[in-house]
Amino acid sequence: MSVLTKPEARRRRHRRVRGKVQGTSERPRFVVSRSNRGISAQLVDDMQGKTLASASSLQIKSFDGNKTDQAAEVGKLLAQNAKKAEIEVVVFDRGGYLFHGRVKALADAAREGGLRF
Repeated sequence: MSVLTKPEARRRRHRRVRGKVQGTSERPRFVVSRSNRGISAQLVDDMQGKTLASASSLQIKSFDGNKTDQAAEVGKLLAQNAKKAEIEVVVFDRGGYLFHGRVKALADAAREGGLRF
C-alpha cells in the first residue's frame, strides 16, 4: 500500500464522513470548503439538492487580520444568513479537514451566532 498524499487523505476522510452525514430541510448539512486564500461555508439540503444559506470570505468587506480571524467572520456571517432562512439546527460536515485552526474557528463563531450542532 502506498503512502497517501494530503489531498488523497482529505478526500478519503470526506468520503467516510459523507457516508454518515446527510442534510434535510429541517436539519441541513453545514459544509466547510477551505482554500489557501479563503474559506466558505454552506447550509445544504441534500434531499432536494439545494443550498439554503451560504457565506464566504469574499463577502467580507475590507478585512484586516489573519486567516483564522477571517474564518471566524465567515462563521458569524453564516449564522446571520441562517437566521434569515429560519435555520437553527444543523449537521456539521468538516469536509475531510481536521477540526482545528480555521475550521474550528468557523464552527465556534457559527455556534456563538446561534447555530446548534
